[in-house]
Order: sequence, then C-alpha cells, then structure tokens
Amino acid sequence: MKVAIYSRGLDIEQGNPLQQLVQLLVQHKIGILIYRPLMNRINLPDDLLKHIAAFESADDFDPEVECLISLGGDGTMLDAVTLIRNTNIPILGINFGRLGFLASIGPDDLLSAVDALLNRTFVVDKRSLLHIDANVPLFNNAPFALNEFSIHKRDTSPMIKIHTYLNGEFLNTYWADGLIIATPTGSTGYNMSCNGPILYPDSPSFVITSVAPHNLNVRPIVVADTSVISFEVEGRTDQFICALDARKEIVDINTQIAIRKEKFYVNLIRLNENSFLSTLHNKLTWGLDKRN
Repeated sequence: MKVAIYSRGLDIEQGNPLQQLVQLLVQHKIGILIYRPLMNRINLPDDLLKHIAAFESADDFDPEVECLISLGGDGTMLDAVTLIRNTNIPILGINFGRLGFLASIGPDDLLSAVDALLNRTFVVDKRSLLHIDANVPLFNNAPFALNEFSIHKRDTSPMIKIHTYLNGEFLNTYWADGLIIATPTGSTGYNMSCNGPILYPDSPSFVITSVAPHNLNVRPIVVADTSVISFEVEGRTDQFICALDARKEIVDINTQIAIRKEKFYVNLIRLNENSFLSTLHNKLTWGLDKRN
C-alpha cells in the first residue's frame, strides 16, 4: 500500500504534522509519495527521507497508490482534486485550516486516520463535479470544479447582465455582481455565503445563486444536475472574471460558456463518525442553543 501527500505548506505554529504523519506511515510500512514542491520546502530527517519518493501529478502514481492525503484546509482539498483528476484515487483531508467542510478530520485524529487507512475502515463519499465548456480554451487540463463555477464583474466595474439558459431555454437575466453555479458539495461554500440553500451531498442537483442582485425578487433556484446551463454576458467593460473553485481567468465578454455535470466523480474519505450532519452540527453549530 502507498499513499501520496499534498499540502500548500503549514504554519510554524502548527509544529511539524507532516513529519508526524510520515513517521506513522513508516511505522506501518506504508509507501509514501510527497508532492515535489512540498518536498523542496520541508526539512525531514534522513532516516525518513529514504522512505519517500516525489510526485508532480497523478501521472507519477503507480497502481499501489490507494489514497492522497491533503494537509491543510478546504482550499488545499480543492487543489488536490485538480491533481487527482479522473483517477478515482480517494482523498483524505486533514484540516489545518479554519472551517473545514471538506477536510473534516482534525489534526488530533492523525493516528485514527492512519489506522483507518491501514485497516480500510473508512467511508468513501462519491462527489459530483462541474465541467466548463467554452468556445475558447479555459483552465488548461482541469476544466472542472468540486465546489462551484462563478461569473464575476471585474474589480470596481458596474454590475453585469448575465443572460442564463437552462437546456437552451431562457431562465433569467441576472443584473448582479456575479452568478454562482454550485454543486451539492459547494453549496456550503460561496453559495451559502450568498444565502443560497444547503444541498445534501448526494443530491442530484445544482444550485444557481446570484451575487448582490439588483432585483429584489431574484432567488436561488435548484436544478437537476443533468441540465446544461449556458450564459451570455453583457456589461460596460470588455471582460469579466470566470472562476472554477479558487482558480480564475479573465474572459472576453463575447466568450460563450456552458456548464454541465462532469463525467467522473471525486471520492472523499471520511471516518465513520464524521457524517455530513455531524459536520453541520460542529461547523455551523446547528442544534446548539447559545441563549443560556
């Protein structure tokens, strides 16, 4: 058994969880690959380094790699998704960030997480993604997103008009700062901060939510994830921002864009006790009465 490890880098105050993780894996004779840019920044003892190989992408994985461990917050998990792509290798997120909806396993649970990997006592959740199609090349070899696709006006430019179509039929024109198309996984992210509904992770749906709409009667709408959602954008500037999760590109106003469900899924590992409902209770304090 082998595992790959990815991280953007961890703060000094967090100690050296990477070294702790590597030591645990070595003790259990689990093979280790570490993301090469991370390898170049870390200081590990020589007795651990001899057990480690480096990787740059999923193309470097052999069939023995059974998991990618993400050390960081939810943003690190989203980066890991672009590394894994359509390989079906599950991702285990250890949360060293803030909220941690995706990376829901705490740093104190490193030992439990390694034991779960070793004994295969974890649960794998299959999560859907969005795919972007456009008449110009966008987002290189990763035109997909786990959380959301969004359109935004540029900087301090006036609001834009986003003509939106559902399976070719006109849905609405959004006079707004932007528009979000979120997956069920992404419904607890940017969508939620813009008052969009929370979707259960296995819901076969997308949610369309506007950002600062000028029309007070505009509300989020949930649509089937078999839908193709397309856009025409108007504005006083020649460009707008197009984003997939944390990645963005500046796009010409005449660019034609459509969003559909990606053909493959991403597999996220969780420990048995870490259900979606327990995450809502812990992260959003649902069911907790703070009045006393």
